[in-house]
Amino acid sequence: MEVSVFNKNGVDTGRKITLSESIFGIEPNDHAIYLDVKQYMADQRQGTAKSKERSELSGSTRKLGRQKGGGGARRGDINSPVLVGGARVFGPQPRDYSFKLNKKVKQLARRSALSYKAKDNAIIVVENFTFDAPKTKSFVEFAKNLKIAEKKVLLLLDGVDKNVYLSARNIKSAKVMTASQLNTYSVLDAGVVVLTEDSLKSIDAVLTNNK
Repeated sequence: MEVSVFNKNGVDTGRKITLSESIFGIEPNDHAIYLDVKQYMADQRQGTAKSKERSELSGSTRKLGRQKGGGGARRGDINSPVLVGGARVFGPQPRDYSFKLNKKVKQLARRSALSYKAKDNAIIVVENFTFDAPKTKSFVEFAKNLKIAEKKVLLLLDGVDKNVYLSARNIKSAKVMTASQLNTYSVLDAGVVVLTEDSLKSIDAVLTNNK
């Protein structure tokens, strides 16, 4: 699959670049995508939810009523879960929600997500670029030049570029990350994926490495 290469001013350079069929042209695997997105979302959870159990509440341990004959549920002290203000039964406890996912499954998921974007013609390749200074206006103009200002943009760079990152930081619909940070969720969440030429090479290296 060949796509045109644009510069940061949105002008077609006249050059074409071939997108790897093994990354951008595979039959997407929806289950792999589901697993990778599920892991990503699980990793975002703090896991700090906590409710007090019976032994953690303060209150008298005196038995409030007799065991039988009261016409209601049996309960002991005032911390009983059956009473208003009592403890919670099987409440949430701090935990780690993350889980392991095989590297090959994650690679398949990311290739599948990129293939979906390629099928939707939602991938744009631009020449390597930077901004002279971190200015939001510069990124807004960049998006307008590429005619993607109204879309949710994911820009993938080969390496960290502080000026580009800071220029996009205040734009809610834009996200900048390096090729090594590529994840399935961010690709699917974006309306259009913008790749620099060098980031494309890095993606090829990362997603075709099965070691």
